[in-house]
Order: sequence, then C-alpha cells, then structure tokens
Amino acid sequence: MHFLTIQRVMGRLLIFFSSTLLPPIAVSLYYEDGASLAFVIAFGITLTTGLVLWMPVGAKSREVRVRDGFVIVTLFWVLLALFGALPFALADKPEMTFTHAFFESVSGLTTTGATVLTGLDDLPKSILYYRQQLQWFGGMGIIVLAVAVMPMLGVGGMQLYRAETPGPIKDNKLTPRITETAKALWYIYLGLTVACASAYWLAGMSLFDAISHSFSTIAIGGFSTHDLSFGYFDNPAIDSVGIVFMLLAGINFALHFHSWHGRSVKPYFFDAEVRVYVYMLLVVATISAGVLIFNQTYDDWVLAVRHGIFQSVSIATTTGFATTGFHWWPLFLPVFLITASFVGGCAGSTAGGMKVIRAVLLYKQGLREIFRLIHPDAVMLIKVGGKPMADRIISAVWGFFVLYVVSFGVLALVMTGTGADLVTAFSSVAACLNNLGPGLGAVSANYTEVSSAGKWVLCFAMLLGRLELFTLLVLLTPSFWRA
Repeated sequence: MHFLTIQRVMGRLLIFFSSTLLPPIAVSLYYEDGASLAFVIAFGITLTTGLVLWMPVGAKSREVRVRDGFVIVTLFWVLLALFGALPFALADKPEMTFTHAFFESVSGLTTTGATVLTGLDDLPKSILYYRQQLQWFGGMGIIVLAVAVMPMLGVGGMQLYRAETPGPIKDNKLTPRITETAKALWYIYLGLTVACASAYWLAGMSLFDAISHSFSTIAIGGFSTHDLSFGYFDNPAIDSVGIVFMLLAGINFALHFHSWHGRSVKPYFFDAEVRVYVYMLLVVATISAGVLIFNQTYDDWVLAVRHGIFQSVSIATTTGFATTGFHWWPLFLPVFLITASFVGGCAGSTAGGMKVIRAVLLYKQGLREIFRLIHPDAVMLIKVGGKPMADRIISAVWGFFVLYVVSFGVLALVMTGTGADLVTAFSSVAACLNNLGPGLGAVSANYTEVSSAGKWVLCFAMLLGRLELFTLLVLLTPSFWRA
C-alpha cells in the first residue's frame, strides 16, 4: 500500500473540492442571505487541510495501484462527506447537529435525496443551492471530474475510474486515454444539465429553481428547493420535462456519448439494457396509473395518469422527486414502487439500485438453470444484445446480488435495533441502499424522526449503495490488507 501516494492524492482532491464552495459564496452574496460566512470558513478549513496533506508529499510521484484506488475512492467519499457537512453545521440557518449535517451531506453526495431538513422554502438561497450542487458533483463522481480537469495529479486514473464508475462492466473506455474518457463523460453530463435547466426555465420555473432542479435531475438525486418538491409547481409541462430528463439520466452515459459522437439515435435502439429499462418504466407506470384510476384515488383520471407516470419514473430511476406522496397510494403501489427502485437505472448512469443489466443477467441465468433441469447435457450461453457473456461476469453478478440482499437484510435488522418500526426500518434501508431517498412509514416525507444511531446506519447504507458494495466491502476483508 502506497500510503504517501494516497495522502498526496487526498490532499489534491480536497484542494479541488474546496473550490466547489466558491459558487455558494457567490450565491449568498448575490441574494444577501447571511450565510456566506459559513461557506467562507468551510472553504478555509477544507483548503488548509488539503494543503497540509499535500505539501509534505507533493513531490513524491508513484503509480496508484488497484488497491490504492479502492482506498482513495472510499476514503475520499468519507472525507468529502465530512467536509461537505461543514456549511450545514456552521450556518445559523438551518440549525443542524453534526449528525444531521453529515447525513445531509452524505445524502447529497451519494445522490440519495433523503433529507432531515424541513421548511426549505424559508432557508437561505445559498444553502438550497449548495444541496443541489452536492448532488450534481456526486452524480457523476467528483473523482472522475478530478481526473478530467486535474491531469497534474499524475496518478493512474484508470484505477480510480474502475473503483468509482457504477455498473458490472467497468473495463470499457469511450476513448483511449482515461483523462479523455472522464472529459467526455463530463461534457455529456454538463450538456444534459444545461439542456434540462433551459427546458425547466421555458416550462415555467424561475431561473434559480431551473438550475437547481437540473442539478438534481441529471444527478438522479431528488433534492428540491421546496418542501413540496415538484408538487410546489403543479405544472404538467414541468412534470413532463422532469420525466424526460430523469429517463435520459438513467441511461448509460456511454450510449449518450456514442449517440452524440455518431450523430445518431441508433445506439439507444440497439442496446438491450436500454430496451429493458424503457419497457420496465412503461410497465411500472401503466400499472401505477391503472391502479390509481381503478381505485378513483384522484377525482380526475388525467391527474391519476400524470401522478402515476411521474412518480413511477421518479421512484424506479431512484430519483425521488415527488408531485404527491406515494406512500398513501392504495393497495400494493407503495411497496411496488420501492421494489422497482431495487432494479434502478442502467449501468454507467447516475441512477442507483442494482442496475438493469444485472437484473437481466440474473433473469437469464435463472432461465438457464430451469432449462438445465430439463436438458442436463445441453449447453446454453447467456447472451445480451446477441453477445455471449463471460462466466466471470455472471459469477460477479450473482456475488453482487447475494451481497446486496444480505446487506439489505442485515442493515434493516440493525435499524430495528435503533428503535425504528419494521416498515420504517426496511423502507429506509431500501431507500438509502438504492440511493432513492423517500421511503415509507416515518421516512415518507423526511428523516427527522430517525434516531441518531439510525441516521449513522443509513449513512453507511448510502455510501455502500453509491460505491456498489464491492468498493467499500473489500476494505473490510483482512486479505485486502495482507496482500
């Protein structure tokens, strides 16, 4: 383990992260909301800590190994959450304990969207903007951004990229060089954000709300600048824009790149994962709207369709925006939507959950096992998009699924030990592990009623889900440190 190299990288990345505190300072000064001092102090602390870590070892240059990459990614996400919590903890409004500040920071950076804040409409604009910005940087992964804009790091970027990028297949690069790959991803990410903000603004949002919600939409985060989320606007055009961009953000960004680079939409139509993803959203939305209409949940069937489609896309893609609370919907719908979030979006997107491609491979593996019962000697390959999948990928997917289920079960039981009821415990862990946000029971609106111990458990669940289990859990194995 190259500890000095890890220290150097951590210092540089903290220095970089300190610069992200400058925009909220500008917002605070523009709106004169009185919160600028908290951001200035947080900026000073973060920058100083970064310099202290980097300066003693800045001249040392050694290649980052794979094991170092996992340590850097995990350690940096923890430190990022700690330093990201400083503005919340230091601000006069809202008044937050360190536990609450850390929870809000982790939730933002992991694009979970679970919040302990209420009265959002009365909070300083800079605090509201900062929450949205945390999600935007966390969406694609601030480490990928750092590799893209800070080539002077002099580290083995591919090691960091493999540890950070979500999805079961991480060896495919868009461009020959990792720096160019990271830049390509961020150009697509930035382009979608600008397009989303423009569409929100044209649909009726204020410029501040449009920019803020575009951050959390493309990041599939779910934070809003209003307590009522999208219900505050009560605007079908705004809802439609949200649906389109949530759907786009849940698609593999590599496909966006190839589509843009080739000036063609064909990559979307030929991708097996996208077809399943869109079909899944259609099925979930149709069932939700149908149940709402059949049960006459709303007086107008148009409202039932509108809320049914929006909430289905929002929850299934693990975004977490709300036009209305889905926790009180009839029959099985609340549990049905939470269950859909376990699948989430496509690999290589900003969505949470297990990812569609893993669900597809698990389904096909199940069919293969049934087929083998009937034809024991037959050879049946598992194919996706006409291409056979290697056994090592199938094994990795099964291993991930087992760890996901076990992690969910253990964390849910631990949550019950903190005093949460069963519905709250299981739904809050599901919402945080899937990086979804809203749950059922006591966490249907916010997480203020969860105990302090419960909030720390959920912080771990959010990090576990954001880093897709292996990156974090591998550090807990003795063999990792002995190698």
